[in-house]
Amino acid sequence: MKRPFALLAAGLISLVGAATAAPASSDAIPDIAYTRFQLSNGLTVVVHEDHKAPVVAVSIWYHVGSADEPTGKTGFAHLFEHLMFSGSENRKGTYFQPFERAGATDMNGTTWFDRTNYFETVPTTALDMALWMESDRMGHLLGAIGQKELDTQRGVVQNEKRQDENRPYGRVDENVLVNTYPANHPYHHDTIGSMADLDAASLADVKKWFHDYYGAANTTLVLAGDITVAQAKAKAEEYFGDIPAGPPVPRQQPWITPLTTSTRGVQHDQVAQTRIVRTWIVPQLGSDDAIQLDLATTALGGGKTSRLYQRLVYQDKLADDVSLGIAPFALASQVQLTVDVKNGVDPAKVEAAVADVWKEFLAHGPTADELVRAKVANRASFVRGLEKVGGSSGKAVILAEGQVYRDDPEAYKKDLARAQAATVASVLSATKTWLTKGDYTLTVLPAAPGFDPAAEDKAVSALGPAQGRPAAVTPPAKPYAVAKSAVDRSKGVPPVTSFPDLVFPQLQRGKLKNGIEVVLAERHTVPVTQVQLLFDAGYAADQGRKLGTASFTSALIEESTKTLDSVEVARRKERLGAFVSSSCSLDTCGVGLNALNSELKPSLDLFADIVRHPAFKSDDIERVRGQWLAGIAQEKTEPTGLALRTLPPLLYGKGHAYGIPFTGSGTEKAIASLTADDLAAFQRDYLRPDNVRILVAGDTTLAQILPQLDAVFGDWTPPASAVPKKNIGQVAAQAKPRVFLINRTDAPQSLILAGLLAPSTKAKNAIDLGIANGAFGGTFTSRLNMNLREEKRWAYGAGSMLSDAQGQRPMLFYAPVQTDKTADSAAEILKEAKAVIGPKPLTDDEIAKIRAQRVRALPGSFETTGAVLGAMTGIVVYDRPDDYVQTLKSRIEGVDRKAAEDALAAVIRPDALTWVIVGDLRKIEAPVRALNLGEVHVVDADGNPVKASHAGASTGKAHGAPAASPESK
Repeated sequence: MKRPFALLAAGLISLVGAATAAPASSDAIPDIAYTRFQLSNGLTVVVHEDHKAPVVAVSIWYHVGSADEPTGKTGFAHLFEHLMFSGSENRKGTYFQPFERAGATDMNGTTWFDRTNYFETVPTTALDMALWMESDRMGHLLGAIGQKELDTQRGVVQNEKRQDENRPYGRVDENVLVNTYPANHPYHHDTIGSMADLDAASLADVKKWFHDYYGAANTTLVLAGDITVAQAKAKAEEYFGDIPAGPPVPRQQPWITPLTTSTRGVQHDQVAQTRIVRTWIVPQLGSDDAIQLDLATTALGGGKTSRLYQRLVYQDKLADDVSLGIAPFALASQVQLTVDVKNGVDPAKVEAAVADVWKEFLAHGPTADELVRAKVANRASFVRGLEKVGGSSGKAVILAEGQVYRDDPEAYKKDLARAQAATVASVLSATKTWLTKGDYTLTVLPAAPGFDPAAEDKAVSALGPAQGRPAAVTPPAKPYAVAKSAVDRSKGVPPVTSFPDLVFPQLQRGKLKNGIEVVLAERHTVPVTQVQLLFDAGYAADQGRKLGTASFTSALIEESTKTLDSVEVARRKERLGAFVSSSCSLDTCGVGLNALNSELKPSLDLFADIVRHPAFKSDDIERVRGQWLAGIAQEKTEPTGLALRTLPPLLYGKGHAYGIPFTGSGTEKAIASLTADDLAAFQRDYLRPDNVRILVAGDTTLAQILPQLDAVFGDWTPPASAVPKKNIGQVAAQAKPRVFLINRTDAPQSLILAGLLAPSTKAKNAIDLGIANGAFGGTFTSRLNMNLREEKRWAYGAGSMLSDAQGQRPMLFYAPVQTDKTADSAAEILKEAKAVIGPKPLTDDEIAKIRAQRVRALPGSFETTGAVLGAMTGIVVYDRPDDYVQTLKSRIEGVDRKAAEDALAAVIRPDALTWVIVGDLRKIEAPVRALNLGEVHVVDADGNPVKASHAGASTGKAHGAPAASPESK
């Protein structure tokens, strides 16, 4: 149950920044039709009908969050959210299991300052099951929660906190909250809370929290999708009508507490570069000033064309990245500026340049063009989000937020209307009112070895005086009444006995006049067309070149063309409301267009210019190179990045195209030496018309799109040279297990990653292996996760994954675990691996569970055009038949236990495992060596052997490290 990252306005779609766009000329406010009613017990129900797919989004919001926690109980709202997944009185065991069997998608729970929500999207036929489950834990929880359940989820949450803090800049949010809100403000503390308060949580606290906040009258249920209002009324009454309303809940009142002076702080972290984080306190969600500030921050720092980005990144070359945005919350909001300072640059110079930009903006406000583009961005982000009914950002979320925070499911309409009506003067006025007051600037510096983050954080937590907090307002008690339940809960969860059929568009094929193949899936849901140019290239095409060439070339494709500089390219995309994105994966590179149909022709013209005529200008190369090198340095400070850079070269060896860092970013030496000629050569060799297929999905037809594509790509001719061949030959399994340790001094967690090689995604038994992996480590209820998370409480999550590849693909076991359980966790992973191919093979029930989950999730898996495009990519890359998705059900149902068992047994070789473990070697090296997992090597962030030293010393080297194997050098 992930909580949203702090200081991001998760799901507040009506107030997003300048990442997307729509036509400024379109003034109509989108409508999400809804019906709202209230049960006699006070439960509010909002219903939205959308019958395009046979699924229903169930989104249930409790109006309680971390802002409601009393002193000494920080983190309790989030801890309680975890407890809600531990089972209920009438359904013991993990909450996820019946949903996995029913094929639920987008299932999770999150906690935020002002609410706790739980959501899932289920096949229409599984709605009774979902509502039974939600109502059982809402009305029948406490009898199922004992000390064991509390201790389990406490341990899981504490490991979630360690995992967050183990990421670069992972301690910033808590510091900012402490220094920007008064000590008695509801937002003064982070949602996840303190370790001490989590340790102190008791069963009495659990019962009181449930009694005080989880009543029906404090709850909103949103049902969006393939359901009618009549059905929703009947089902809501049936399952929730007997649940008590609960006591009146005191409502925290908006409390905007702008700082009166500018204050500063310094934090140290295991980061690659200095980051400046500057924060202002501004008005709350739904206020007019919040709307104006959203537009202001878009113009100032919302992307490549923004003033701050232009000044700091393009002109003065002081920063690698800069962003500015508003995070709107119910009681008050934050505007936050983040600048990643170029290494070697004095942060004071950055702040002086920011001050110059700020002064100019405060004098005149945004230009008319900046304001138009900001409005376009705001509106289109909303429009594109309407394709999805549920999850963390779909229509159910929009309706729920409006109801919970503002007692108005269509509050989004007010926000969009006010944004459209904004003027230069109104934006400037709000900016002068709120962004000229005090602020807090936190400078995060790379830490010297041996620093004590806990001591630094403890000193910070003592800051922040109390102020006069407005009293919470308790609404008057109402005469709610419960209905008599007609549900016999002793019968258990309602069975799901039938499932809707998958609806997936039939693929259509055509060719341009130069022979380029076009594959289309019609999807008439929103007036948007997505086009993907898919090239047979990828990271694997780096072989024989400088590592990172493929991805770096892809990044430069998005910059300038021979007639347009990079800023003008970005401006034109914004004005058209078009997304253009270019990226590579292991085997392919792609350039994609997401265009509004009303602007499709000019969007295609710009798209073709970007693809066919990249300029690879020296200024662009140098700017992106600096950002790229900073990104590689950042990867080396982050445990997962370190492991993914190190493990693949060890698995595949130097001679293989996959024997490269799987981040695709290459090495510092290679990126530093790349030239325009290198990029042009890669484009000539791989990004060419005889090495591409064009995939189209969206609101168009083959008759419409072929002439439009012909107009911009039909005369594209290939070079005379042949497309190079990639070496993705077979690699033998390792002869013996190996362990590679990477030191990360003072890390609050260790990351365990262990790898094996599996057959290609094209293999005949790929589905068999996928189902077996789902049971072993690929789902919440898999063996690995239930062991390390739910039983041992050593990890926030653990599992195994299979990455897709045309050649042999990696199978990875992963577990971020608490430091003192590193060796124990590795031993458990090895034990599970040996057991599943030995004395404890997968059972018929385990295979049936995954098989059912995969089949039943199909109707909900292709709700969006992007998901359809992803399936099409798999079809063309892995040589699948055009009806692959439509026939997937029968293929999955044909997998039996023996086939799955054989597929897994052919891959899992405990004696061939390659382990990469990242952590504080002072604490983990000796216990790991004592396990005798295999020959132990200590390597640095580049996979090179570390010379003998004392474990965990300031050099980061470990004592007694044998030489690394040749392929790791």
